[in-house]
Amino acid sequence: MTQHFIVIGNPIAHSKSPEIHTLFAAQSGIDISYQRQYCPDDAASLNAVIEAFFQGGGVGANVTVPFKQVAYDCCVARGGLSEHAKVAGAVNTLLLNQALLKNGTPIAQAIYGDNTDGQGLVNHITSLGWPLMGARVALIGAGGAARGVILPLIEAGIAELTLANRTLNKATALVTELSAASATINKQQIKTCTTDDLKGDFDTIINATSIGLSGDTLPLSDELKCHYAYDMMYGRELPFLQHFAVCGAQTSDGYGMLIGQAALSFERWTGHTIDVVQITKALQAH
Repeated sequence: MTQHFIVIGNPIAHSKSPEIHTLFAAQSGIDISYQRQYCPDDAASLNAVIEAFFQGGGVGANVTVPFKQVAYDCCVARGGLSEHAKVAGAVNTLLLNQALLKNGTPIAQAIYGDNTDGQGLVNHITSLGWPLMGARVALIGAGGAARGVILPLIEAGIAELTLANRTLNKATALVTELSAASATINKQQIKTCTTDDLKGDFDTIINATSIGLSGDTLPLSDELKCHYAYDMMYGRELPFLQHFAVCGAQTSDGYGMLIGQAALSFERWTGHTIDVVQITKALQAH
């Protein structure tokens, strides 16, 4: 029997998720339909789409821009949240909470939300052979992308995290908020500074801003060095990676993170673990 999945967003026509999940299904030997779902940019519309999808027999949904926060609010009101979703304040994966079924039929408050973005990042970095255990890591940006990866990075065993942002107050406020939301996040383990003042030698530096997509550059100090540089964006030449490649660092964009977070969503829905390396090779061959 065909299992049905969707990705909800606005815009959504560009999404690579159907192609990625179709390859996941082929590897797992199951029959799925995975469709893009456009949604008007308001909470009522998103809730209506989610309700109709699951009431119609849908198995799982991904949520992308601009709905991750709205999906979080939906799960707070109608179901439950994973620890990663609670700390991130955002949801990218929806499924029915099987504990909230009555006679096999979904009841109210049954939508469960997870956030697989951060673990997707960690899994990709690990697959590259870049060490995280005991590492000194710098993370640039204090928006939603950064928020979703801080807990998974700390869970991976990094020794120290420096959070740099254009405005210091936003970085400091984010650390205070996340440390209050999770006992795993030790406020003393995270330093903050402005992007201009980010200096020193790090094992890994991660760019969680989208500035490179416009071709603009971050104000990086000549005194900033790293062994590994990772940009969470993908799809074009990224100035951040070019800068550190010239400095001799190993670099990677975020395409592997995209596949990694999708693989975790697929596993939550179906129970099938994906060979991400094999899928990445297949996608790159296209």
